[in-house]
Amino acid sequence: MSTKIVILGAGYAGVHAAKKLAKHYKKNEDVEITLIDRNPYHTLMTELHEVAGGRVPEDSVKIDLYRIFSTTKVKVVVDNIEEVDSDNNVVKTTDGEYKFDYLMIGIGSEPAFFGVPGVKENGFTLWSLDDALRIRAHIEDIVRRASYEKDEVKRRKMLTFIVAGSGFTGIEMAGELLEWKKTLAKEYRVNEEEIRLLVVEAMGTILNMLDRDQADKAENYMIKHGFEVMKNSPIVEVDKEYIKLKDGTILPTETLIWTCGIQANADLNDLEVERGRANRYKTNKKMQIEGKENMYVIGDLSWVEVEEGKGNPQIVEAAEQTGVTAAKNIMASIDGKEHEDFNPKYHGFMVSVGGRYCVANLMGLKLSGFFAMLMKHIVNMKYLFSVNDIHAVYKYLLHEFFGMKERRSIMGNHLSSKGNRLWLVPLRLYIGFLWIIEASKKLVGEETWAGAFTSAKGANGIFDYIGTLTSKLFTIGPDSWVLAGNVKMPFPWLHDAVSGASQAADSAVATVTPILSKTPGFYEAIMKVFMPNPEVAVWFQRIVVLAELAIGACLIIGLFTFLASAASAFMTLNFILTAMAGWDILWFTFGSIALMSGAGKTFGVDYYLMPWISQKFSDFWMGKRRPIYEEHSGQVQEKHLA
Repeated sequence: MSTKIVILGAGYAGVHAAKKLAKHYKKNEDVEITLIDRNPYHTLMTELHEVAGGRVPEDSVKIDLYRIFSTTKVKVVVDNIEEVDSDNNVVKTTDGEYKFDYLMIGIGSEPAFFGVPGVKENGFTLWSLDDALRIRAHIEDIVRRASYEKDEVKRRKMLTFIVAGSGFTGIEMAGELLEWKKTLAKEYRVNEEEIRLLVVEAMGTILNMLDRDQADKAENYMIKHGFEVMKNSPIVEVDKEYIKLKDGTILPTETLIWTCGIQANADLNDLEVERGRANRYKTNKKMQIEGKENMYVIGDLSWVEVEEGKGNPQIVEAAEQTGVTAAKNIMASIDGKEHEDFNPKYHGFMVSVGGRYCVANLMGLKLSGFFAMLMKHIVNMKYLFSVNDIHAVYKYLLHEFFGMKERRSIMGNHLSSKGNRLWLVPLRLYIGFLWIIEASKKLVGEETWAGAFTSAKGANGIFDYIGTLTSKLFTIGPDSWVLAGNVKMPFPWLHDAVSGASQAADSAVATVTPILSKTPGFYEAIMKVFMPNPEVAVWFQRIVVLAELAIGACLIIGLFTFLASAASAFMTLNFILTAMAGWDILWFTFGSIALMSGAGKTFGVDYYLMPWISQKFSDFWMGKRRPIYEEHSGQVQEKHLA
């Protein structure tokens, strides 16, 4: 009978645990792994503020679970989790039941309202993709409506946006509003100065997980750019049209974004388990529920005390590490090995204030501004690569840099400016024909090529000229690059081996003034490997001719234009390093770099071919997409097992 492992929740902890288990039991048919979540995607919770603040599209913060697990043995079920029967080892969902030998509970957390009246009914939370989309839609709608409001008092109330809480989520949400303000004002034609932004914090400091220097830098940046930071200001009441502070202050607003704290997800409140702070599930250091050694709790939901009275922080690194610890201990139980304790190692904290500013403390290294933001992007891409390989990193680069608008990134809009590819078509054809001509010269021989035009000058009429020229150009001359014995490469070890080879090489380069006076030593060493003797050198030259013909043809018809353009630039670099190329070759180099921006997708074969290849590759690598009700239903999973 197979061993059944069930994981509840596809958050940071659940995804990492599932991937680790799948890798370990890849070839073991006796272990089944099932991951259950209400959504068919993994949400990048730390990036939700970017969606809420109108910076990136919603697809940028979710990764389809089918993409993550399509090539693994993990069975993903999209369903609502309703109950865990710990006595009978069964998980009950809306549409089915799943028996387990080992269970991981990683259903995460939810916003905590601390009994403040009106928050849940009148405020916005930022703890799911749906939350982020609601915030974005609300802000756009209320600014649009404010643009028609003639009553100044009502208009200013509508244009007052308050973020409650100054933890990472609150400050990052505030940063997005800070950058979005100008765009909103311009798009909906309101006075930017009437848009009021506030952070309201109950404590006397903000960003309390950072050291004070870094937190103060973030606060100063926000204040400098127009944000109001109200500390020691607990909120005691929230209405549709105002919030009330403990000191009696009334702040008129229709937009309160509540980020003041989180607590354990209440979906499984009936489960009998000892609770820690914020109703989180207490576990031992092996991530097990005491008394239920086959049940593990991971991620934000878990409360494990590495130090007495101090639980694991609710951050991504902690979530990942709890998931990995639980996975290792389940593997240890199945494989009969020793369990290990949760031993966290955190590398630091980072908080962005919009897309252009960040403060960070990484392993004791304090950063702010550009370099802190750069490190945040690197950390994000490292995580995405671990989850979904290069595909997720590519998408991240697209939406964070190459598709970014309104200068909301550390590179501004320098990487995201767009141009019509139509203007590249003439350049693509020009460079393509240049390569065909260069290849033709080498094929028939440079002297033969030049002689053909000289002979044609004496022709009698245009038809005689064309006939003479054609007959000469279709004749491979004695100085051709492809004939045996014709070594054109200017390397001493080849010239010494063939009589007269050096003179042939000299004639090949006599018509140009090379960029380099001699071949660099490192390049000669490489070429000795590829061309150790004249015979191999001739075959290498033949490959060069074929490559030039292929590059030219691909550029002319717009086929694999990116690869052909990259090869074009690479070839010119090689000619420069051999000290055979003059300054005119730089036309090829820089023109080829320009063509790498998708020049073949306008009046080229790539327009039709690349989408087809992309779809086929995606189907092969990630699995063919099917409807969610087919891909992730428990009934289909069981059918596949039968």
